[in-house]
Amino acid sequence: MLRLNCFFQANEGRYTEALEAAMALTAASRNDAGCVAYDTFESATRPDVFMICETWTDEASLQHHMQAPHFQQYVPMIEACGALKLEKFEF
Repeated sequence: MLRLNCFFQANEGRYTEALEAAMALTAASRNDAGCVAYDTFESATRPDVFMICETWTDEASLQHHMQAPHFQQYVPMIEACGALKLEKFEF
């Protein structure tokens, strides 16, 4: 299995826009084949930060997800609002 933690820090005034795109991405991604878990969490200590936490059965499922129309639509929207940092773990 694979776990991805995608940390996002918003540019000034762009947090809500990015969070809405992340929530739409989360809702659509939960239906992707191989998705074990997919959720978005807001920081309790930093008002400009959230994290998308994903768990996939395997690399092939993750790659398929990354080619999905909802990924191609929402990820650029999120990236336009701030900075993403990705952590990837295999277990």
